Amino acid sequence: MNYPALPDQGIHADRPPLGANRVRIDVCNLGKSFSMDGRTIQAVEDVSFRIHEGEFVALLGPSGCGKSTILNMIATLLPASGGSILIDGAPVVPMRPVRDVGYVFQRDTLFPWRTVEANIGYALELAGVPAAERRERVRAAIAQAGLTGFATFYPASLSGGMRQRVALMRTLIVQPRILLMDEPFGALDTHTKLEMHRVLLEIWEREKQTVLFVTHDLGEALTLSDRIILLSARPGQLKEEFAIDFPRPRDAVTLREQPAYAALFSRIWHSLGEEFAKGLAS
Repeated sequence: MNYPALPDQGIHADRPPLGANRVRIDVCNLGKSFSMDGRTIQAVEDVSFRIHEGEFVALLGPSGCGKSTILNMIATLLPASGGSILIDGAPVVPMRPVRDVGYVFQRDTLFPWRTVEANIGYALELAGVPAAERRERVRAAIAQAGLTGFATFYPASLSGGMRQRVALMRTLIVQPRILLMDEPFGALDTHTKLEMHRVLLEIWEREKQTVLFVTHDLGEALTLSDRIILLSARPGQLKEEFAIDFPRPRDAVTLREQPAYAALFSRIWHSLGEEFAKGLAS
């Protein structure tokens, strides 16, 4: 098992560098349908895209367009009805987890009976990591998330943003090289969400995981990502892709004050708004 960086070292120093153009996630003609009350509902239809090593991609679209469904198929939690998904060139198999892939859910899913440090270290316990090594890794993760002083607190004593940091570090402590995130900050207030953007950007700038981030928040997608994949209203199809070339590192607050941000927001918002309207009309 792997673990977050100690303050003076990189967590991937023992790994050979990966090519910047290496395809990590390859989705081809993906489809998903569900049966409900005797009807077949097409949730996702003929979606194709690729995500490369170290790329941060946001999957954006109106509610009900299949964003989370696509993520769950990539995460092997749902079978596809058609098409294919490859991770590092190998087909995914439903309910068979893929090594080096981490998933951060919409809800923090923390164990209420475990402290912050025990929640973060849970996967290391399952892997049989020795206690002394586990404590050091958890200590580094707590510091990295800005949770120093809260190691012995229980989830009920934490704010929503702090709970989400714990959930994030519980995933990152096993050092996934691919990170799937399903609207992890959607339930947070604006101020806390911006703070979580700062935390995530700092970690990603250092570790450069390959990230697929599901969101319905255009501002969030612009702040975090290198590329936005915009889905249509249901059935979800790939409508457009947008390259986000704002310089990095990014400040989640000051970025939104830039004219270039406003211009790109307006352009994408127009296309997204068309899908909102279609969804209301259906």
